[in-house]
Amino acid sequence: MAKVAMVLSGCGVNDGSEIHEAVSMLLHLSRAGAMCEFFAPDIDQTDVIDHRRGKPAPGEQRNVLTESARIARGKIAPLSELNADAYDALFFPGGFGAAKNLCDFASKGADCSVNPDVEKAVRAFRKAEKPIGMCCIAPVIAAKLFGKAAGGDGCSLTVGGRTDASAAVEKMGAAHVEKPVGEAVVDEKNLLVTTPAYMCDAKVHEVYDGIGAMVSKTLELARTGAPA
Repeated sequence: MAKVAMVLSGCGVNDGSEIHEAVSMLLHLSRAGAMCEFFAPDIDQTDVIDHRRGKPAPGEQRNVLTESARIARGKIAPLSELNADAYDALFFPGGFGAAKNLCDFASKGADCSVNPDVEKAVRAFRKAEKPIGMCCIAPVIAAKLFGKAAGGDGCSLTVGGRTDASAAVEKMGAAHVEKPVGEAVVDEKNLLVTTPAYMCDAKVHEVYDGIGAMVSKTLELARTGAPA
């Protein structure tokens, strides 16, 4: 049985993890027989959004780890405690939290920086040659860390179609591959699998199917490893 880690960024599309994406990921992992454990950085959210009104909630402050525990049903640990040696793969759902709390792409674009615990986890899995699966906006984290602009070797990924986000991915020195919601990009060299999810104007079942393709290919890489 594969044992994987999922990194959450809060709870709710506008300031945390996209719930549909996180649950879709978890369902596909469960169906594949994988055991999933949850992690999140123990930091304050960048902002708090009233999801009913779609506006900031003045004066409110929430903790990313505490809010992520809602999705994890309470069973979650600080990201600083994640040990790559204990897991076969690493997963990131999307949502604005990935671009606000795990990094600051939402405000700084290609000039963004990545949360230190997030960077440590991603680099640890890469060094251990264990695959990473990402959806929606989360792949910008890989673009920042592995892209040639930051001194990396470059990587291939998708955030859907041709958008400002894809242009930023390319500016960071990663290769962007346009994909529809139901498909995934597999970068075998970097053991990175990505799918657009809600970066496309899609229905929830289409997002679910695309995440299924990403999960399946990530777990396959966990079994087979990088090609020689």
